[in-house]
Amino acid sequence: MLNFGIKFGNFCFLDNHEYEFNKSYECIAGVGSFDSITFTSKNFLSQLELFRGRNCDWIFGHISYDLKNEIEDLSSANFDGIRFPELHFFVPEIVFIISKKDVSIGVMGNNNATEIFDEINAIENTVATSQKIKLQNRFSQTEYVETVGKIQDHIRRGDCYELCFCQEFFSDNAAINPVHVFEKLSTLSPNPFSAFYKLEENYLLCASPERFLKKMGKKIISQPIKGTSTRKKLSRLLEGKEKNSLLNNEKERAENIMIVDLVRNDLSKICTEGSVLVEEYLKVYSFPDLHQMISTISGNLNDTVSFAEIISATFPMGSMTGAPKKRAMQLIEKFERTKRGLFSGTVGYINPEGDFDFNVVIRSLLYNSEKKYLSIQAGSAITFKSKPEKEFEECNIKIASMMRALE
Repeated sequence: MLNFGIKFGNFCFLDNHEYEFNKSYECIAGVGSFDSITFTSKNFLSQLELFRGRNCDWIFGHISYDLKNEIEDLSSANFDGIRFPELHFFVPEIVFIISKKDVSIGVMGNNNATEIFDEINAIENTVATSQKIKLQNRFSQTEYVETVGKIQDHIRRGDCYELCFCQEFFSDNAAINPVHVFEKLSTLSPNPFSAFYKLEENYLLCASPERFLKKMGKKIISQPIKGTSTRKKLSRLLEGKEKNSLLNNEKERAENIMIVDLVRNDLSKICTEGSVLVEEYLKVYSFPDLHQMISTISGNLNDTVSFAEIISATFPMGSMTGAPKKRAMQLIEKFERTKRGLFSGTVGYINPEGDFDFNVVIRSLLYNSEKKYLSIQAGSAITFKSKPEKEFEECNIKIASMMRALE
């Protein structure tokens, strides 16, 4: 499938890895582009609605974090080595829906589903081309600790309550086989919102455990992650103690509680009065490398609300900004050294009925094959009680599976 898809300029492959996590599909993919829209002006909301209006079909694509600049009248001036556009959606020529038992192929134009299936089966797996990747860090540990201290000064002054501070690990001369690296990453860290996404020379190799938004009819849900601990290879009893330790950690709970309040506020802008509720509160889920504290917030959408209005009310996701959202984003721009781009943005699909599912782009490698620029970003929530050295360590824990995939 992947070796077939990368022949096209647009390719989006989403893999649930068999998690029962309000899942929509085991795997779904959009290949090729029958029609597309890329962010080109400040009227992105009206453009997006016109695009959806003329395409009542499957739509796949992404929204980069820096679309915040148009939603909130902000700016970004940091370095961007990848250069994904701020927004891109496409109507695929071919749609695959894959389960354990079945493969469904939908086609447009002159494509033939039987021929496509035969071609995929005939493709031989490519031999991995490997090169030792040496990653650099935009921050030394000393610089990182000093910067967290400055952020905490803002928190003490009441500028914000929590801020998601990220750092970049990068290589500006990396030659990788994106398919091979993604397959290895999926083996090491299979997560419910994984994605292999290609837009011309740009690639996203994503092993995300976090959902941004899912719409099912009138219902919409968001599942922010705040609260992280390492998952060790332990007995069930000891692992239970490890999960309870995360659940009862005062700082980790506070992180999640603040973002739950933020998400409830965002959803209340687009949902019927009184319908927004917290379905799951501070629940610890286990993934291959980490335990994560997740809350599930839902609401019933207003009758006339559009997809563009939903994004305007909720994006960027609070788990990747902090609270209050706008001031946190201003401070993020001040203290981070890399433009986030697609990192902490979202990738997903909209189906012909208007339902959708979008992830949070974290635990990801971003790669520009033309420039040979490779980027891995990771962050953590900075609060008044944060220990800077612990936050630095958390970032390194979060990138561990990506580092192993590059070995």
